[in-house]
Amino acid sequence: MNYLLEANCLYKRYDSKKAPALNGLTLNIPSGRIVGLLGPNGSGKTTFIKLINGLLTPTSGTVTIGGMTPGTQTKSLISYLPERTCLQSSMKIEELVSFFADFYPDFSSEKAYHMFSSLHINPSDKLKTLSKGTREKVQLILVMSRDAQLYILDEPIAGVDPAARDYILKTIISNYNENATILISTHLISDIENILDDVIFIREGNVFLYASAEAIREEKGKSLDAYFREVFTC
Repeated sequence: MNYLLEANCLYKRYDSKKAPALNGLTLNIPSGRIVGLLGPNGSGKTTFIKLINGLLTPTSGTVTIGGMTPGTQTKSLISYLPERTCLQSSMKIEELVSFFADFYPDFSSEKAYHMFSSLHINPSDKLKTLSKGTREKVQLILVMSRDAQLYILDEPIAGVDPAARDYILKTIISNYNENATILISTHLISDIENILDDVIFIREGNVFLYASAEAIREEKGKSLDAYFREVFTC
């Protein structure tokens, strides 16, 4: 099988006197899956995401996307939603749309404006005038308006009200190529577990479990959220 994302014996150490953030992590993720990257704070999720995006380099081991080491070439394959908003707050939404359209050849302005309209977000508004939740919706829409091969969403629903979460999840699953993969890191497992194909549990910088969501529910007889709490409760 050809895998979209391959990680082999990944180590990342920030301090020689402390345990590594990633401790030999190995996994292969195919195309066409929605995957939950789950683990407690400090488990290595953010470090792994940064390595995938080329924002960090591994201490040892390898990671590839589409057979390529993270770098300039893989930027066209990945659409990344960071946990914190990284957009210029002084810009209008319509200016951000133009910026993304100029920067990413696979970006669809039409798709973005359709989603803004559905959420009653005014494209002429400046980002700094919006609530935190609305700013996060804007960033998610921009990310999902690309036709990428790998979408990496770091806490995509953490800052929005519960009423908007269902719409956002529908936005995620209805606005990507079915041959692409979505990797979602979140603590709100109960809100997303119904859209997940696979689940990766990370603990102490390594893979504790990688299985289909349905297999876990059938084998354990409980929800992903309940099993996660069982595994990671001290």
